[in-house]
Amino acid sequence: MEIIKVENLSKKYVLNKKKANNTLRDVFTGIFRSAGKSDESERILWALRDINFSVKDGETVALVGNNGAGKSTLLKILSQIIKPTGGRAVLHGRVGSLLEVGTGFHQELSGRENIFLNGAVLGMKRVEIQKKFDEIVAFSEIEKFLETPVKFYSSGMYMRLAFAVAAHLEPEILMVDEVLAVGDLAFQRKCLNKMRDVSEHGRTVLFVSHNMQAVTRLCSRAIWIEDGEIKQDAPAKDVVSNYLNSQTETSSEKVWENLQAAPGNEIARLQRVRVFDGKNDKNSAFDIRRPVFVEMTYWVLQNEQILMPSFELYNEESMCVFTSNDLDENWRYKPRPKGIYKSTAQIPANFLAEGNFYISVSLATYEPLSVHFVERDVVAFLITDSLDGDSARGDFGGHINGIVRPILQWKTEFEG
Repeated sequence: MEIIKVENLSKKYVLNKKKANNTLRDVFTGIFRSAGKSDESERILWALRDINFSVKDGETVALVGNNGAGKSTLLKILSQIIKPTGGRAVLHGRVGSLLEVGTGFHQELSGRENIFLNGAVLGMKRVEIQKKFDEIVAFSEIEKFLETPVKFYSSGMYMRLAFAVAAHLEPEILMVDEVLAVGDLAFQRKCLNKMRDVSEHGRTVLFVSHNMQAVTRLCSRAIWIEDGEIKQDAPAKDVVSNYLNSQTETSSEKVWENLQAAPGNEIARLQRVRVFDGKNDKNSAFDIRRPVFVEMTYWVLQNEQILMPSFELYNEESMCVFTSNDLDENWRYKPRPKGIYKSTAQIPANFLAEGNFYISVSLATYEPLSVHFVERDVVAFLITDSLDGDSARGDFGGHINGIVRPILQWKTEFEG
C-alpha cells in the first residue's frame, strides 16, 4: 500500500523581489537600476521541479544530496509547513516531523506543555499523550528541565525532546531532517535505533542525512535529489555509492582505453584499477563484514622485466593506513614476458573501520630501482558498519577510534 504519493511536485521561490518605492529617490533609483534588465528568470529559484515518487507502508527511505538540493523543502511540503507551487503530495496517516531545530515548539511554553501541544496538533487525545508521556521524558533525558520554557534549551536539549515527541506519539509516517547531527553520539544511536524500531512496527520513515553510514545502516532505499530533481531512486547502497563518487570525483573504477595516454613508460602502462566485492561486482560501498578486492590491470611492453605491483590505502584525513606489495611467488623475482597482467589483493573482512578510503597504485622494478607508474587516489570506496552486533563494534553504537577495526581472538577465563 502506498502511504506517500508525490506527483509532479514543484516549488518555486522568487528571489530579490522588488520592494515598493517609498520615496522619490527610490523611484528614480529603481528606474535606472532596472533599465535593460527585464529577465525575470534571474529572480526565480526552482527548489523542486516535477518530483515524482511513492513510498510504501513500512518503508524506510533516505533523501540524500548536497545542501540546497531540495531535500528539506520536500520534507516541509510533505509536513504541510509550506505549500507547493505545482503538483501534489498525498499522505495517508498521522505525520510526525522533526525538521530544523526551532520549529514545532512554542518557545514560551515548557517542555511538558509542548509535549501535550504537539500531541494535540497530531490529533491525539490528552489521555493518549499521557500514556506516552513518561516514555517521551525518559527517552529525551531532560527530566530536570521539563518545567523550563524551551526557549532556554540548548540546541541539543531541544533536539532530544523534539525527536522523542515526534517518534513516540505513534505517527504512521516519521520524517527526520539532519538535526541528529546536533546530538551526542550515544543519543544518535538511540535515535537510529528508534527509527529502526518505528520502521519494524510497520510505520514509514523518511530520513534526510549527510551521514552515509547512517543511511546505509537504516534505510533499504534512497532517493538522490540534485538541483531540485530526482537523480536516482534505488537501493540505498547503490545510491550512496554513486553519490559519494560524484562528491569526490573518484569512482570505484578507472579505465584507460588508450595505451599511449595511460600512466606509465616504455616498460609498462596502467590499464585499469577497480575495487569490487566477492561476487566480482563493481561497488563503492562495502559492509565491514565483507572483504574488499583491489585489482590493477596493466600492460607489460618489454620482455624480461621483474616487476612489483603495489598499492597504498589512505583514509579521508589523507593518512596512509597501509602499503601492500604483490608478493605472489609465481612472479616474485621472475622476469615477465610481454602482455597484459591483472594483480588482485584482498582486504579482509572486519579489518578496516568505517569511513571513506582512497587507493594509490604503482608498479616498480627494485633492482635497479625504477618506478614505471604511480597513480594517486585513483579509486575510492566506503566502509559501512551495521548495528547488527556481529561486527567488531559488538554492542556499542558510538564512535570507535582507529583506522582499522579487526576482530581479534579473545579468551576469557573464570578463575574465581
